[in-house]
Amino acid sequence: MLSERARGYVLGAVAAASYGLNPLFALPLYGAGLGPDSVLFYRYVLAIVMLGALMLVRRQSFALSRHDIVPLAVMGILFSASSLTLFESYNFMDAGIASTLLFVYPVMVAVIMAAFFHERVTFSTVFSIVLACTGISLLYKGGDGSTLSLTGVLLVFLSSLLYAIYIVGINRSSLKNLSTEKLTFYCLLFGSLLYVARLRGGVDLQMIPTPALWINAISLALFPTIISLVTMAGAIRRIGSTPTAILGALEPVTALFFGVVVFGEAFTLRIGTGVLLIL
Repeated sequence: MLSERARGYVLGAVAAASYGLNPLFALPLYGAGLGPDSVLFYRYVLAIVMLGALMLVRRQSFALSRHDIVPLAVMGILFSASSLTLFESYNFMDAGIASTLLFVYPVMVAVIMAAFFHERVTFSTVFSIVLACTGISLLYKGGDGSTLSLTGVLLVFLSSLLYAIYIVGINRSSLKNLSTEKLTFYCLLFGSLLYVARLRGGVDLQMIPTPALWINAISLALFPTIISLVTMAGAIRRIGSTPTAILGALEPVTALFFGVVVFGEAFTLRIGTGVLLIL
């Protein structure tokens, strides 16, 4: 029988690996002509429906106290904005590289925890920051030798920062006392409002053209959304923000693997060295 702490580490690993599946399911939708806002709208709405149905089957309460509404709205918008900036970056660089650069978020979590919550900064943390920055410098060029888009890099870094704030916010607010499913449901619900607004209430929503692509949309809602968010919340509750973030190493490994194997993205020695240093 696993201890609570051991379960937390397992949940953190599952959260990271499942989040790394974003490119696997999103890129075929991009290939069909859908933009990031439409893809993410389907991702969030389908996830809300599936998770809401699960809560109904389990007869879980949807009730919220008034003091939880604003924090949930903030966390939902933060996670949603992190998704949007990451998905936008896919238009400027290989998804595997983008997902690897995203892994600077554990460093950001450690810095936030140290700066605002007085968590002790160890030598290993500083050394990790130096290694991550060195690895990032090796990724300044893509697999085809072209320099990475500055816009794409800035989008990924912004996504990382928003994701780091989300992780810390869940751990350091009253939301950690909510059930995992309820927390995830309302974060998705509030987060979906960002895409409703950007799509002008659905006027600019692009339709999914084929039944096969609906499988991608459903998988995008299930694996890197519901499973990732539910297991992440469970991990944060058991082991805290920084260890959960560090387990995120599985996220870029997963994304890079599928980027190379499924989508034919380039993988060179320089990229491999940069990835290892970041991880």
